[in-house]
Amino acid sequence: MSIRFTTRARGRLSAWPVAIVLAFGLVACSGGGGSDDDKPEASTAASESSESRPDAQEGDSEKTLAELKGPSGLFLKITTAERDAGGFVTVSGDLKNDGEKTVNIPAQLSGNETEIIRNGSSLGGATLVDPKGKKRYYVLRDTDGRPLTTTNFPALKAGESLPVFMQFPAPPADTAEVTLQLPMFTTGTFGISG
Repeated sequence: MSIRFTTRARGRLSAWPVAIVLAFGLVACSGGGGSDDDKPEASTAASESSESRPDAQEGDSEKTLAELKGPSGLFLKITTAERDAGGFVTVSGDLKNDGEKTVNIPAQLSGNETEIIRNGSSLGGATLVDPKGKKRYYVLRDTDGRPLTTTNFPALKAGESLPVFMQFPAPPADTAEVTLQLPMFTTGTFGISG
């Protein structure tokens, strides 16, 4: 029996230790804690986030969990929201330009935290709200402060779409439904699987 890891799975495997630390609020302020050999994997996970993932493009028959409408004809279609064993939730979908002109992705989607903005354009401003537990979860970051989301967006031509993902700390196991908030977009409520 052989095991194949997709780009998405490798990214999750390399990011889960960081996700656990951030989810429990045990982030250390000092720079120690690992050798230089650890850094390329963290970089790889973040850089893979900006690449097109074949598994996200397969099967347009993926069901839509929610659609968030944004400015200039942009909309975000959420297709999966999976709870992972590592203690985080990965929300995936497609960001599409449904307008008639080429659109640059708004800088506001990165949020307003200096550390996230310093790492380029991203979906770092997204939050996941647990209405039952009355808690808000922010996008996870790796040890270098890079958000665990799709990054470095190109301009989207009319009709063009881009697969995207965001990772958040997981709400409690009894939370089945969450709301995604993204700056400049409407909100969307959907269920978490797994």
